[in-house]
Amino acid sequence: MDRLEQQIAFIMEIDQSKRVGRQTYLTGEDGRKENDAEHSWHLAIMALLLSEYAKEEVDVLKVMSMVLIHDLIEIDAGDTYAYDLAGNETKKARELKAADRIFQILPKDQGDYLRSLWDEFEEASTPEAKFALALDKIQPVLLNDATNGRSWREHGIKASQILARNAKTPEGSETLWAFAENKIKENIKKGNIIDE
Repeated sequence: MDRLEQQIAFIMEIDQSKRVGRQTYLTGEDGRKENDAEHSWHLAIMALLLSEYAKEEVDVLKVMSMVLIHDLIEIDAGDTYAYDLAGNETKKARELKAADRIFQILPKDQGDYLRSLWDEFEEASTPEAKFALALDKIQPVLLNDATNGRSWREHGIKASQILARNAKTPEGSETLWAFAENKIKENIKKGNIIDE
């Protein structure tokens, strides 16, 4: 397969991310949950618009690239709900196997680059990865707030679960975390999140 054919094969493969459902509802009244492609697009726009709030200076294009590819592995691994304890026990192994398959569809140089971006996001050790991860954690808070905590209420989510999940979010952006934390507190008061 020549280079262009490999690139097109990858582009067609990742179209499947539109079929990977998530647990967070879209804003509006249709009651539909977002999919991985919508989630990644939303994060890329957030990165473009909110990079000034990153804790450290970041390469915005790198952050956007990272958030656009970070969930492609869910084509094989599936989306593991943030608060699914059993699913999270096998998540890493499923995702590593998926990354090995999906990124190798591309020509080696591009596959290696996207895999390195994915690995960097997972390790969350660079300013870009920390900011990308912060966006990934904050976006569901924003959508839950906009839908009156619908997903949180359906799953009986506790404040301690959300706070534990966001323990490292301030490392990417203290400002955005403070904003999200206020939304969480408001939803606790409304009864959308269980307060212990």
